[in-house]
Amino acid sequence: LLRKKQMTRLLFNQEQSVADVLEDNEDMDISTRILISNNGSSELLLEGDLLLPTTRNAMKCFRNSCLWKKSSNGLVTIPYTVSSAYTSAETSRIVNALQSFHQSTCIRFVPRRNQYDHISIQSRGGCYSSLGRTGGMQVLSLRRSGCMYYGIMQHEVNHALGFNHEQTRSDRDQYVKINWKNINPSNAYNFERQDTNNLNTPYDYTSIMHYGRTAFSINGRDSITPIPNSRVQIGQRKGMTRNDFQRINRLYRC
Repeated sequence: LLRKKQMTRLLFNQEQSVADVLEDNEDMDISTRILISNNGSSELLLEGDLLLPTTRNAMKCFRNSCLWKKSSNGLVTIPYTVSSAYTSAETSRIVNALQSFHQSTCIRFVPRRNQYDHISIQSRGGCYSSLGRTGGMQVLSLRRSGCMYYGIMQHEVNHALGFNHEQTRSDRDQYVKINWKNINPSNAYNFERQDTNNLNTPYDYTSIMHYGRTAFSINGRDSITPIPNSRVQIGQRKGMTRNDFQRINRLYRC
């Protein structure tokens, strides 16, 4: 059973809005943007952006219960709705991010008609998603101020497809060192190693699902250090890597 989780707390100038903080730091990695956007969210979030409760790992679904269903034509069709709170430009940006999965995988996002299982994209209190298919309507939150970045959208959609964060992989200790002394003990659960099926893919430091170096740091120092080469870049701000797409294809047998 999951322990009681505490809200993510990040320090920044209280006179600045979240949007100002993010706009002033164009080189900020995706995970840091997400954590700042989710600061003060009323939702209980695991690892910064995963809705609770959940007792399963992204790649260890019981009988694939958290995977979206594949049609007889080999495509995985996922119905979605987009809140009317978004502007037309924001809606187009969201749709473009969804369609980026169509190019290299068998995932197909389609506007919902009357399907029961579907993703409802809404502007709530941050950037977050459930882990995999939960059944019925499941909210994927992309707050208008702070979450309207291409990489963040892809990151949260990956969660909805069933993928957890890269640095929680079962083999992560071969590739990164977790610096516990730089992490508040109340946030240590965010770095727990999981029993994952890694789909025979290499550890990807630049995966869109990887935390940045200072995620949940209490002193600005590294919470995660790559090994053996500590200078390797981790976390990024652009979009999905080849490995990210490959994992979708392997998990869903595209």
